[in-house]
Amino acid sequence: MSETRTMAPPIIVDITDFLEGGILREKAFREKLGQMDWEQFRDRKVIIKGCDKVPVPTWAYLMLAAHLAPYAKRLFWGEPCSAVPIYVRKD
Repeated sequence: MSETRTMAPPIIVDITDFLEGGILREKAFREKLGQMDWEQFRDRKVIIKGCDKVPVPTWAYLMLAAHLAPYAKRLFWGEPCSAVPIYVRKD
């Protein structure tokens, strides 16, 4: 009988969680990045969920991905049903 492997569901990081009053403010964004427990993403599939209602600068997505890359096994962008792979760590 073969072993069945179950993968943990992906962790979704929603960029709107970083907004203050509907705006992404750089200083507050950087502070929130500094306060996050990045270990929770270790060896996990992580999806960075964007926002189409509020303009989010490209640098915010890049900074978030840069912080996640050392921890996440796989990094995706978009909606969970159609996420696009942007990083896969080779072991």
